Amino acid sequence: MRIVIAPDKFKGSLSASEAASAMADGVRLAGVGADIDVCPMADGGEGTIEAVVANIGADQRQAKVRGPLPGQEVLANWAYVHKNIGSAESGLIVTGETTAVLEMSQASGFCLVPEDRRDPMTTTTFGTGQLIAAAMDAGCNQVIVGIGGSATVDGGTGLAEALGYKFLDDRGNVLPGQGSSLGLIRKIDTSGRDPRIVSTRFLVASDVDSPLTGAQGAARVFGPQKGASPEQVDELDRGLANLGRLIEEQLGVEVLDLPGSGAAGGLGAGLAAFCGATIASGVELVAAITGLASRIKGADLVLTGEGSYDSQTARGKTPAGVAAIAKEAGVPAIVVAGRIAQETAFAGLTSFCVLPGPVSLEEAMENARGFVVTGTARLIRLIAAFLASS
Repeated sequence: MRIVIAPDKFKGSLSASEAASAMADGVRLAGVGADIDVCPMADGGEGTIEAVVANIGADQRQAKVRGPLPGQEVLANWAYVHKNIGSAESGLIVTGETTAVLEMSQASGFCLVPEDRRDPMTTTTFGTGQLIAAAMDAGCNQVIVGIGGSATVDGGTGLAEALGYKFLDDRGNVLPGQGSSLGLIRKIDTSGRDPRIVSTRFLVASDVDSPLTGAQGAARVFGPQKGASPEQVDELDRGLANLGRLIEEQLGVEVLDLPGSGAAGGLGAGLAAFCGATIASGVELVAAITGLASRIKGADLVLTGEGSYDSQTARGKTPAGVAAIAKEAGVPAIVVAGRIAQETAFAGLTSFCVLPGPVSLEEAMENARGFVVTGTARLIRLIAAFLASS
């Protein structure tokens, strides 16, 4: 039996590489003599760089950039891909380009903001813009930006500010690129824009297809978890609507109805408008980089997974994307998880819980690797027993 193992991280307990290794050990523990191909995956959020480095041996680099908070500096990792990652199986990535893979969460992420300092009115994506500049400084002419895990609702204005754009109010004053400025912008000044943007190809790896504004938009869905009060949510939503209209009127880029424009607090819209980026499924992009589709062809089974399999999984998360690729290849896929929510029963994906019985969240996370190993072994033995009896 040939098995491809392609999980996402088990958030808070195992990275994607650690989860894949534990699942592989579980297959070996089952004693079925399988040929195992380990392919850690991601969907544009935290762990995307690690998945790329683990699969294709890219160089991991660092840049000192501004963090999401005022006055904050952070060391952000990014991946310099020194090999040809173009693939005939996907038209997403151009063959022969020098490619950078960035995570906005490294520079502007939720993980960088203490709980008592969450404030999407003042947090900024400026550091993500600095990461893009660092990639262009290194000669990269294809930049893939994973935009999961943001601490911001600035519509990408901070990123644009770092790349030379200016945002002016009705008196011509320059506004900082942050959430509180969005409703005050009246002009987008492109005169100082970094000229390298025009000759660089940008791709956005997103795990959500949220619109920029409205009930499902950046402010209303994600603003509260980033610290926004109900009043601030209303202000941010109006501000994003203002920015979206100005982008369409002054830059000629339609973002208000663009799927994924609301991802990462409107950074999807910002990258499309200020960098000419194409927004794509994060898991499809990572799959294209890692050659997942070709690795799945001819396999007997695909194991994917994440810590909690719930209603969000089907909305662009890694297990759903991996399962879709497996289905197209005619290979069965199983989602291995520590928690399986009741609402997933009819979601169309086969799933298996690795826990042996009722276990507290603390115990499950503390002993995650052991549970994944033994749970995967039980799953493989069940499959082997079924095959032997059929």
